[in-house]
Amino acid sequence: MSENAKYRTPSAGLLHLLVVYVVWGSTYLAIRVAVKDGAGFPPFALGALRLAAAGSALLAWGAWKKSRLRLTRRETVTLAAAGLLLWPCANGLVNLAEQRVDSGYAALLVATVPIWTALLDALADRRSPGCRFVVSLAAGFAGVGLLSVPRLLSAGPADTLSVGLLLVAPVTWAAGSVLQARRPVGTTPVVSAAYVQLFGALGFMVFSLAAREPRPTPTPAAWGAWSYLVVAGSIAAFTSFIRALRLLPTGVVMTYAYVNPVIAVLLGALILGERISAMAVGGMALVLLGVWGALRSRGRGLQSSPPTASSGPTRSSARQGRCGR
Repeated sequence: MSENAKYRTPSAGLLHLLVVYVVWGSTYLAIRVAVKDGAGFPPFALGALRLAAAGSALLAWGAWKKSRLRLTRRETVTLAAAGLLLWPCANGLVNLAEQRVDSGYAALLVATVPIWTALLDALADRRSPGCRFVVSLAAGFAGVGLLSVPRLLSAGPADTLSVGLLLVAPVTWAAGSVLQARRPVGTTPVVSAAYVQLFGALGFMVFSLAAREPRPTPTPAAWGAWSYLVVAGSIAAFTSFIRALRLLPTGVVMTYAYVNPVIAVLLGALILGERISAMAVGGMALVLLGVWGALRSRGRGLQSSPPTASSGPTRSSARQGRCGR
């Protein structure tokens, strides 16, 4: 039985999607555990070590599957630029911000990634967004306002900076996603993900050196969080995401964008005792409504057939992430 036939059932696709829901929703909690005060992981060093391990593992997997590993010059430029935008310039900002803000709060602000992606797509195509998207955009940004303004009014300079970083992170992640979608490469999704993460690791190293971060001295809990981010977040969940795209309609798979922040909020409250106010709940509802509308406005184009095993990264598979992963 071929590998694809083995997994060609709706129940298998839903199981893989459940993995994406839970694991990618829990990475915010793992980041918070790894970078909070006293954990011993500087934020950029955490990203560098995580991506170096995960990217190397995925590259080894690609070599074992006899996939093409050598990149053309164009592929190198595309994957390097995407790696820098997606990881040190997006995920790195989340790592930095989560030194001071709750994991659930970070997840809610970063949940605007699909809205920014749709907006950048519209700008790149030089087309006017439809009414549904405009309403969705307004709802999403109103939610961001409810989430961020009260905190900004009562925050000190460091907290204000953290909120600002969380507002920028989804924009850079969306830019990296759009770049990958519009400059497709011929490598397999696994090899592409490997190089994106390895280039991201190099960017994290540069950021770490520029910030003069101290040498990591992780606690056992921080090492556990790092291991979870590598194995579950960057390898296992990514594999499940690819499987889900091959087995389910892409529009169904993209629902991870508004399930992940809810998972993150619940885990932060249950495990770390993070509190969320009534205004934050309202902000979350508006953000998720905006994300839902943005995905629906692009839904006609997303309801294409799942990519085949032999195909390279597609427009939908390139938009695989959120900053906290």
